[in-house]
Amino acid sequence: MKDAFGLPQSLLVLGGTSDIALATARRLIARRTRTVWLAGRPSPDLDKAADELRALGADARTVAFDALEPESHEAVLGKVFSEGDVDMVLLAFGILGDQAHDERAPVSAVRVAQTNYTGAVSAGLVAAAALQTQGHGSLVVLSSVAGERARRSNFIYGSSKAGLDAFAQGLGDALYGTGVHVMVVRPGFVRSRMTAGLDEAPLATTPEAVATAIELGLRRRAETIWVPGRLRLIMTALRHTPRPLFRRLPL
Repeated sequence: MKDAFGLPQSLLVLGGTSDIALATARRLIARRTRTVWLAGRPSPDLDKAADELRALGADARTVAFDALEPESHEAVLGKVFSEGDVDMVLLAFGILGDQAHDERAPVSAVRVAQTNYTGAVSAGLVAAAALQTQGHGSLVVLSSVAGERARRSNFIYGSSKAGLDAFAQGLGDALYGTGVHVMVVRPGFVRSRMTAGLDEAPLATTPEAVATAIELGLRRRAETIWVPGRLRLIMTALRHTPRPLFRRLPL
């Protein structure tokens, strides 16, 4: 069960090799988390991540999970929840894609959408139902500021995150009052393996900073958090910028 400050004893990570997810797991283990499930495609990286969390004192386990196989999600997540209550589910999987390539290769663009949105809808609904059945828990969804307004440079990725963000907000409203808390996390550019080699955007942040914000959001039972917080005002302004002017911005 979670403590009075909303921090979990048990954690299920969907996207078990995500830099943000692992930074969050490390931070929560340092507080009180003792059981961590890392769900992802079987790989040496997934096994290594579990070993590193065990070294920190957690009972870390791995489970095979593929965002692109929604027909398997109920069985995979059901196995985890059958082992005991899960206080927090962190939905952290996603791919950035290659905008220039994906515009010319629709199949690749669809894979971005299926991973970031369709897979998340499936996993999010299955996780939410399991949390509701046990009567408590948090579902934390990694969205992105890219979903606030589609930009020429990454509108395929951004549109998938826009869909995910809207879905997570609606799911949070549907679960309000059930004992299940949904929190949407909107980071800006995060220095991680996913963004390696890309030009760094203003107000770039780190997985550790996002993990800190997630902990504070859990303590406050926030519904939406921005990382860094200043992005909220910036993205509000960009969202309302007239389209002809928006097209001319160096975004």
